[in-house]
Amino acid sequence: MARVAVTGGTGHVGACLVRQLLADGHEVRALVRGEGTPKQLEGLDVELVRGDICQPSSLAPLVDGVERVYHLAALISIVGPMGGKVRAVNVHGARNVGEAALEAGVAKMVHVSSVHAFELGDGAESPKTIDETSSRSREETCPAYDASKAAGEAEIRKLVQRGLDAVIVHPSGVIGPFDFTPSRMGKVLLSLGNGRMPALLGGGFDWVDVRDVGNGIRAAAEKGRTNESYILSGHFASIPDLAHVATTVTGARVPKVTMPLGLANLFAPAAEATAKVLRMEPLYTAESLMALRSDVRFDRSKACEDLDYSPRALLDTLRDAYAWFAARGLLRKPAASLEPQAVSVV
Repeated sequence: MARVAVTGGTGHVGACLVRQLLADGHEVRALVRGEGTPKQLEGLDVELVRGDICQPSSLAPLVDGVERVYHLAALISIVGPMGGKVRAVNVHGARNVGEAALEAGVAKMVHVSSVHAFELGDGAESPKTIDETSSRSREETCPAYDASKAAGEAEIRKLVQRGLDAVIVHPSGVIGPFDFTPSRMGKVLLSLGNGRMPALLGGGFDWVDVRDVGNGIRAAAEKGRTNESYILSGHFASIPDLAHVATTVTGARVPKVTMPLGLANLFAPAAEATAKVLRMEPLYTAESLMALRSDVRFDRSKACEDLDYSPRALLDTLRDAYAWFAARGLLRKPAASLEPQAVSVV
């Protein structure tokens, strides 16, 4: 078994991946900020290294003596560049980690990008199919987060030309258990499960189980070809369809109203302004609506062929996500089938 390093181990995908790597028998070293043990890593046999991907000098202890680096740390934004923070983390941070891995002689690096690195479009082409050869997001036409993920990928490819053995993976919309924060979609699922969602939005996206993403990341380290990209997608579902599956699992009511995306877009500026005044994240923004109306499908055949990648059914993902939430006391009235239980990490 190998000694490995993980950045972003406190995120949704990272918290799951760390558990999978430990189950595989690897020695795991995780980069964390601040003091103490983050709740996502409590009780795990993980070596913690204090540092920040935006501070290159702090990364040497993370990569020293490890065989593989899994780079997951990123800043997700639906509110623009956030004063340059999005680019600092997703572009410069990725470059810093890659350079540290190259200088340390790390045998393999897996860079976790996103399907948002691809130019998703505006839904005019219905549906649009994207594979690994599709055009990348550009600052001129795409949200700041999307453009930053494309630029971060480009930085890693530059380092490959200098000798870094790196593989890039592109997960779609991640949902599932081990969502400690919880994530933006985790909050949506909890609102549905607790019957607190007043209305649904139209549109949809591709949703993938966090554990399947972890499986794809680990397979990329073992079987992925240098400088190749692999799409780790799941299943397309509209927001109303996702809600119906969620309520099938939890027994909560399905909201009767679905707001068309065009109408939601009209209210987006007001929602963003209100959230800014209240110092909270808006429920949705014009940027997040772009993804829902893109009507895009992702071709995962390359990952299936090269990595033996196979995503599970959406129903199984939601059942385990809600069981995990129920075990943590986050569902007000969990259904009988969601009584606290252990959820498998695989």
